[in-house]
Amino acid sequence: MQPLPGFRDFLPDDCAARNYIFARWRDVARRYGFVEWDGPLLEPTDLYRKKSGAEIVDQLFNFIDKGEREVALRPELTPTLARVIAAHEREFKKPLKWFSIGQFFRYEKQQRGRLREHFQLNCDIVGEAALATDIELIALGIDILRAFGFTEKDFVVRISDREFWTELLRSKNVSTDRWDELLQVIDKSEREPRAKTIEKLGNLADPVFAILGEGGKSEKLEQIVDGLHTRGLSDYVDVDVRIVRGLAYYTGVVFEVFDRAGKLRAIAGGGRYDNLIEQLSDGAISMPALGFAMGDVVLGELINETPRARDAMKETIAAEHKIDVYIVIAKEQRRADALAQIQQLRDRGYRVNYPLTAEKVGKQFQTAEDLGASLALLYGDEWPQVKVKNLATRKESLIAHQGLPDSVAKFFNVTASA
Repeated sequence: MQPLPGFRDFLPDDCAARNYIFARWRDVARRYGFVEWDGPLLEPTDLYRKKSGAEIVDQLFNFIDKGEREVALRPELTPTLARVIAAHEREFKKPLKWFSIGQFFRYEKQQRGRLREHFQLNCDIVGEAALATDIELIALGIDILRAFGFTEKDFVVRISDREFWTELLRSKNVSTDRWDELLQVIDKSEREPRAKTIEKLGNLADPVFAILGEGGKSEKLEQIVDGLHTRGLSDYVDVDVRIVRGLAYYTGVVFEVFDRAGKLRAIAGGGRYDNLIEQLSDGAISMPALGFAMGDVVLGELINETPRARDAMKETIAAEHKIDVYIVIAKEQRRADALAQIQQLRDRGYRVNYPLTAEKVGKQFQTAEDLGASLALLYGDEWPQVKVKNLATRKESLIAHQGLPDSVAKFFNVTASA
């Protein structure tokens, strides 16, 4: 039996790698003043139709539930965010700075960097239109990747402004019904042959390629780069007006994050969507908003392809897998005494393991080594004393069992201070 196509099993090392990613996502988001929230895995299918149109259904895991409701496993979080804010925004001071780490599902062909399920970090700021908010969000994305050991040589944030293109389409009297189609053509222009892009753009080809050739000059984007320069982060960004983000709901500054080598799909992407909450809440509330998402699949590939980041992850995981104390039970008559003190040590927060059944003493010490224990405590003929072995130095000593928890605490305090 194998997992379904596009789905993953998380064996202990895989789960540890996933938790490593989650921990850094949470740590950096909280340093920026973001608070965590989440929504349900299952939502009405109409919530996604309202945002993306009827064609989105082909990309969903959707079904009729036992209450005869048409529902879908969430493919993204933004529609849920709009629904929640419409219902609860009066309960919170603005701007809202929220992040979420959740699992998402899309029924599409799996390929490198894209599976049918993945975990994703979402960071959104709602209720503030100032450009400082865009700078803050881009800085957050940069710092999250820096937390994994990446530098400006490993990744780049390519920033743009959809107003370049909406102003062009407006000036050329292009019907708004065609905007989404043409913006997606521009968004894909880097990945398609020039002739194919020209064919799709028609009369718009010359002005579009003129803007692309100039690289795009924008006071707004210059202010963003200057703001990041003040923070020492401008080496991580490039202005690139080819970045459009094909999704129709973006209204202003957009950005995508790529590995510098150009081997992988986008690591993250987002931008400003000032009209979406009003649209998804049926006009109940109108608030400026912007956000980005970062998935675990492409990020995991970049970590594994970057020796510095990969080694840091492995080192952290190895340290977290280690236990503090291993209990060696040399005499089964002492098992009850050992179990009582195991509980005392665990109550103090130490990671403690022991043999569940009788084993040879040598095998127990080998297990202690394999688990990376710092101390081995031996319960045997020495009772009512316990033999303590420092597995790093091989030094042994005897301690009265009554004071053992305090002696263990003293050992780890000394080790930490050293």
